[in-house]
Amino acid sequence: MAIIVLGSINTDITAYGQALPRPGETVLAERYETDLGGKGANQAAAASRLGAAVEFVGRVGADAFGDAAMERLSAFGVSTRHSLRDPAHGTGIAIINVDAKGHNAITVVSGANMRIDKAQLQAALPAFANAKVLMLQLEIPLDICLEAAREARKQGVKVVLDPAPAPAAGLPDELYGLIDVITPNESEAQALLGYEPGSVEEAARAAGELTARGARAAVVTLGARGAYVAGGGGEGYIAPFGVTPVSTVAAGDCFNAGLAVALSEARSLMEAARFASATGALSTTKEGAAASAPTREEVEALLSSQMR
Repeated sequence: MAIIVLGSINTDITAYGQALPRPGETVLAERYETDLGGKGANQAAAASRLGAAVEFVGRVGADAFGDAAMERLSAFGVSTRHSLRDPAHGTGIAIINVDAKGHNAITVVSGANMRIDKAQLQAALPAFANAKVLMLQLEIPLDICLEAAREARKQGVKVVLDPAPAPAAGLPDELYGLIDVITPNESEAQALLGYEPGSVEEAARAAGELTARGARAAVVTLGARGAYVAGGGGEGYIAPFGVTPVSTVAAGDCFNAGLAVALSEARSLMEAARFASATGALSTTKEGAAASAPTREEVEALLSSQMR
C-alpha cells in the first residue's frame, strides 16, 4: 500500500555560516549546497527512505531546476508519474541560511507549486485506491489540499496534515473535520490558536483544542523538547531523543514522514509519534533537506537504543 504526498517540490540553495543575518546585515557563509527541497518532496523522500511506496503529486517548471529536482526525487525511489512540468512558471526555490548551532532561516519562492490545480488532482485520483495515507502541507493552494482531503475521506485514506506555513486566516472548518492527524510545531500552533505552546502543558492544551475543532488527532511538536499527542485512542507526551544537531532544516518533514509510514503500517498513534520523533531527531544530525532523511535501519537502531 502506498503513501501519497501532495505538495511542494523546490530546489534548495543552502548557505552554511556561523550566524544568521539580521535585517540589513550581510554575513559571510563558509559554503553552500544545492539540493532537492520543498516540504512535499522532503516528506516523500523521507517516507521512501523509510521503506514506503510513495506517489508524489507536485509541479515544477520546465527549467534546469525542475529537471534536477525531479531526477533527485526519482533517485529516492519516489514515483513522480503524477507530477507535471509547467512551461509558464518556474520551479520553486528556497533560500536557506543555517548557523553554527543548526538553526535556520528560510525564504521560499513558490513558483509552479502554486499552480497545482484540480485537473492535476483528478488525474492522480486512481492512486488513492491503493493508498493508506495522504500527506498534505500548505506550500500549495489550500483549496487543492481541501479537495484532496475530501477525496481521501471518501476512499478511506488517512489524512496527515502538516499545517506549514500556517495561513494567517487559519484553516477552513471543513478541513479540520477531514484530518486524521494534524502536526503543528510551536509557531504553527500559535498561528492557528493564537498562542505559542511553550511547555508540555500548553502543548497538551493546544492538541486538545485542535481535536475540538474536528481533527481526529493532533501531534504538537516542541522541537528539542519532544511532542504531545492527543486523540486517535491515546494521549501523552513523547520525550525527545538525545542527538547532537547539525541542521534542523528538515526535522519537521522527516517527523511527518515517520508518522505517516508508521500509521500506514497500522501502528497506534503513540507508537507512530515515537517512530516519527526518532526519524526527526536523526535528520538533525545530517546536513541538507531531503538528503538528511534517515534510513529505516537507523531509526530502528535509535529506538532500540533508547529502550535499553
